[in-house]
Amino acid sequence: MNRIGLIVASALIALMVLSSTLFIVDQRQFAVIYALGEIKEVINEPGLKFKLPPPVQNVVFLDRRVQTLDSPETRPIFTAEKKSLVVDWLVKWRLINPKEFILSNGAADMRNFESRLSPIVQAAFNEEVTKRTVQAMLATDRDAVMQGVKSRLADEAKSFGIEIIDVRIKRVDFSANITSAVYQRMVSERTRVANEQRSTGSAEGERIRADADRQREVILADAYRDAQKVMGDGDAKASALYAEAFGRDAQFAQFYRSLDAYKAAFRSKADVMVVDPDTEFFKAMRGAGKK
Repeated sequence: MNRIGLIVASALIALMVLSSTLFIVDQRQFAVIYALGEIKEVINEPGLKFKLPPPVQNVVFLDRRVQTLDSPETRPIFTAEKKSLVVDWLVKWRLINPKEFILSNGAADMRNFESRLSPIVQAAFNEEVTKRTVQAMLATDRDAVMQGVKSRLADEAKSFGIEIIDVRIKRVDFSANITSAVYQRMVSERTRVANEQRSTGSAEGERIRADADRQREVILADAYRDAQKVMGDGDAKASALYAEAFGRDAQFAQFYRSLDAYKAAFRSKADVMVVDPDTEFFKAMRGAGKK
């Protein structure tokens, strides 16, 4: 029984030792074999591989895909006119020489390497931006800046065992204090233009109203003049007709005038008159045969 247990234990130990000597390299990875702390071999081809069991040899895997490094923080950069800009950027890079990468980085840690690469990229952007104006950075020279930064990084990238695939500017903006000043200046300018437009509109409105009032007075005066003229012509014609009619029959004329007098005297039902009925005023009411 003890012999069977020993055989099983030996088989298990042998299996564990064998499993520690075999490893699989993914097509998206590099495999770096260490022997007593030194790089023994770099494996580029995917598949099942063999190494000596630890601690004689150990294996570390590195990602061979394209990596993205974003600007970690927004630092202001001064342009040629000493204006402060904030540039957000990203860099696409890929590992091409794992041995050189580990030796220059001191470890197989990509995150630690990115913390070293960020200030190098930022310095390259500083050198490119300080040669250009704000107008160039915002409009015309963005492609030139990206190409310039990529060229500056290419030589240093080789010493790190990496390749720079692309450099991109995500955003170019004024720093916070400059943005606030520009915004306030824009507000002041728009306020000035608005006040100017209001003043111009108010003056134009007053001019239009004054002109309309003048035209109104002229139209009313002309209308009143024409009305008076028409009324005068009408009164003249009426007087001529009355004179002609009254000239034909004096008795009728006297009767007509009496009716007008009665109409004016008895206009309201509440009026009270104390008059002798035998007066000349009531002659028309008494009839032609009465005195």
